[in-house]
Amino acid sequence: MADDPRSLRVSGSLAIPLTELAWRFSRSGGPGGQHANTSDTRVELRFDIARSPSLGPRQRARLLERLGPEVRVVAADERSQARNRALALERLAQRLSRALRIEPPRHATRPTKASVRRRLEGKRRQSDRKAGRRSVDPDH
Repeated sequence: MADDPRSLRVSGSLAIPLTELAWRFSRSGGPGGQHANTSDTRVELRFDIARSPSLGPRQRARLLERLGPEVRVVAADERSQARNRALALERLAQRLSRALRIEPPRHATRPTKASVRRRLEGKRRQSDRKAGRRSVDPDH
C-alpha cells in the first residue's frame, strides 16, 4: 500500500488528511543580524482532535484523554521552511501514535527462590559488615 502524499500516516489504522491540519508560519527566533532569517521558517502545526472526522470513537476518546482537544507542535530547528514542515509532521505523527499506543497490562509475578536467597544473603552481609563496625562495650 503506497502512502498518500495528501495525508499523514500515524499508524496502520489512522491516516489524517493534510486538510485537517492548521499551519502557521512565523519568523524563527534567535541571534542574527539585521537581515538574518527574514523568511518565515518557524512552523506551528495544530490538529483539532475534538472535531476531526478521521478519528474513530475510541481513537478520539484516547487522544482527548491523553492530549486534550487540540495538539500543537512547533519546529524551528532548520533554516528551511520545507524542512521544518517535514519535522513538524514527523513530531505530530509521533505524539499521536504514542498517545494511541495501548500499554499491555502488567501481570504481577512472584520473585524466584534464587532472587529471594540473594537478597537475604546481601542483607545478612550488610548486617555483618555494620556489626563489625560497632565498638565492643566492656560493661556488657
